[in-house]
Amino acid sequence: MAGRIDQRITELGLTLPEPPKSVASYVPYVIANKTIYVSGQITLGPDGIEYIGKLGQEFDVEQGQAAARLCALNIIAQLKAATGGDLDRIRQIVRLGGFVNCVDDFKAQPQVINGASELMQEVFGEAGRHSRVAVGVNVLPANVAVEIDAIAVLT
Repeated sequence: MAGRIDQRITELGLTLPEPPKSVASYVPYVIANKTIYVSGQITLGPDGIEYIGKLGQEFDVEQGQAAARLCALNIIAQLKAATGGDLDRIRQIVRLGGFVNCVDDFKAQPQVINGASELMQEVFGEAGRHSRVAVGVNVLPANVAVEIDAIAVLT
């Protein structure tokens, strides 16, 4: 039987990917004292890595938001794995850390990371409202446009 959050995901027309496996010396998430720490998730889609390049060069803000949304889907997939498949166990998305691969004069990092923030609120409702950081960086792994990590609390 699907839970409330799974039903919401279906209503939104979303499909969660398989949670991405780590590609280096780290784990995808850690649970400590009912807090889930999700490692940085990149723009890994069903056909491999997407959104390779910089905001303000290869991508505009709208494309950056789509990239951030893809990262958020991967975060939700990790949360589902961390909760044993029961996303209703998520009490609160506490924080997102957003990193935007961008040219030096790009200043719309917060608008880009809104793509992930808005998805968390669409999926989790009030429990999806969170604190956040959105910073610009000169490069990310595999030259992806966006990487996002997360902290969530369990019930």
